[in-house]
Amino acid sequence: MTRTALIIGATGGIGSEIAFALKARGWAIRALNRDPKKAAQTFAWLGAVEWVKGDALKTADVVAAADGVSLVVHAANPPGYRNWKGTALPMLESSIAAAKVAGARILFPGTVYNFGPETFPLLSETSPQNPKTRKGAIRVAMEARLRKASEDGVPVLIVRAGDFFGVHGANNWFGQGLVKPGKPLRSVTYPGRRKAGHAWAYLPDLAETFARLVDRADDLGHFEVFHFGGHWFDKGVEMADATRKAAGVPKAPIRRFPWFAVYLASPFVETFREMIEMRYLWKVPVKLDNRKLVAFLGEEPHTPLDQALRATLRGLGCLEGKSIGMGAIGAERRA
Repeated sequence: MTRTALIIGATGGIGSEIAFALKARGWAIRALNRDPKKAAQTFAWLGAVEWVKGDALKTADVVAAADGVSLVVHAANPPGYRNWKGTALPMLESSIAAAKVAGARILFPGTVYNFGPETFPLLSETSPQNPKTRKGAIRVAMEARLRKASEDGVPVLIVRAGDFFGVHGANNWFGQGLVKPGKPLRSVTYPGRRKAGHAWAYLPDLAETFARLVDRADDLGHFEVFHFGGHWFDKGVEMADATRKAAGVPKAPIRRFPWFAVYLASPFVETFREMIEMRYLWKVPVKLDNRKLVAFLGEEPHTPLDQALRATLRGLGCLEGKSIGMGAIGAERRA
């Protein structure tokens, strides 16, 4: 029998990559979207996907879309850091209700927002979650709600990772902070303290991790959390250096992120206010302890950094004369 997964947030970076990884294992993919026709055109590189019209904030839409599925991937996030309080938990409630009706497992990408400075620099699955930000408090509440759902019969798998980078999905710090999508790389902007360590998650590797864990679903607990190590830099600025080398411009300047301008505009731009709230994560080392994951899987999926960065830069249109776009890259990967 064909297994079916419902993806909430399939047009985002991690949602689309999890869909790709599951399809490679024979899963049928159903994706909820408010504009399924547009989504199907934009994400044609995913191949055969059943796009279903619906709103993640409407429980009835999600429950209907989840009919017959055995996985619900909750990869939806409020766009541009906006209105987390009003949307993040309600969307999650819809996914929980749908998974409960369908008898499905929930897959949930976790973040480091849950943690305060007292737990740094190394975060394990059992580190206390005492966030210092409003968004962090919301993420803690979301995971607490998922734990409660698991106690009520809905199995849950959380994989926590650092900042994302990858071809599909520029709505992250790499695509909006370090580089300028659609423009050949002339400089790299780095938002953190240069000597503070930082963890990055290449989206295809993270998605492959989810898929491998799902392959061993029978060995998972009812509420399971793993930490994904990804690419770690003892000096965070090394990511910027690696980016310019991957782009073939090793002497391109590494510029400071314009935090001053962000502070000035923050009274008028909600996204900037949210960025400022999370700035503490760029000031100190934040590393994820992946020993539990490696012990369970035997290894952590890991694409060499240069290869991962070149694919990302190529897909984002940041390599001189070599930008082929998401669709063509998707076709290459399917082949």
